[in-house]
Amino acid sequence: MNLPQSRVGSAATRSQLAAVPKPTGPVIVSKGLTVGYKLHRERKRLTALRNISLTVNRGEFVVLVGPSGCGKTTFINAIAGLVEPWEGSIEVNGHPVKGPGPDRAMVFQDYALMPWRTVESNVRMPFELQNLGLTQEEMDERVRRYIELVDLKGFEKSYPYELSGGMKQRVGIARALVGEPDILLADEPFAAIDAMTREAMQGELERFVAKTGQTVVFITHSIDEAITLADRVAVVSYRPGQIKEVVDVKLPRPRFDYDVKMLPEYGELRDHIWRLVKDEALQTARGENL
Repeated sequence: MNLPQSRVGSAATRSQLAAVPKPTGPVIVSKGLTVGYKLHRERKRLTALRNISLTVNRGEFVVLVGPSGCGKTTFINAIAGLVEPWEGSIEVNGHPVKGPGPDRAMVFQDYALMPWRTVESNVRMPFELQNLGLTQEEMDERVRRYIELVDLKGFEKSYPYELSGGMKQRVGIARALVGEPDILLADEPFAAIDAMTREAMQGELERFVAKTGQTVVFITHSIDEAITLADRVAVVSYRPGQIKEVVDVKLPRPRFDYDVKMLPEYGELRDHIWRLVKDEALQTARGENL
């Protein structure tokens, strides 16, 4: 897709985004993945995901969109190594996932900051939980660098109660990035902040990922958020979750340097994805198959 030069951002911004290599090779491979939970009170099993096959290439930004309760969080928990497959497999960097590891990091919906810790101390937490083989000087440099990356320089000694919602989420992103994982997993990270801050944070996340080159798997209920962030959107059906379709998003980047929502291709993508999720959303609203 070709756009007029004036609409694709400054040369500096374009060069920053172009500096990250294009995706090469698979980093996450899910084959026939089925995952569920035991409901001890009801003495039965709940299947959250069924037969999920999806490949995420290195450097890709893949967004999962679907109705509440369709198993999106279960899928990224499987990538993170927090739940085990009932059937099928999930691999990261060519190896079966056996548990959490430093090559994967999570950004949570509710910030998950320690209120008694400063910004700097919260960002430093991954170094306390895992040995990455870094010297004290290297850890200090990384903390400084990622605090600067998320535009929180000057707030290193601030506590979470002194920060806005968007600033708290920036701390969470810096904490996830400081270990320099291959994969960033984001579970509706902007759901708890107001609409204007949410749009601003979407642009910030695009900028962060463009600089770091991480592979991202991101969950949202917002079709607009999915389109504005994703290289591909995986539409997940009502529970048990299955992938209905994977939609390529070939809109140019950086998408927040101009109003990408005004492009006719954007409207076509939105209409297509809404048609895919509409029946699933109505089914959730009616509470069917609970």
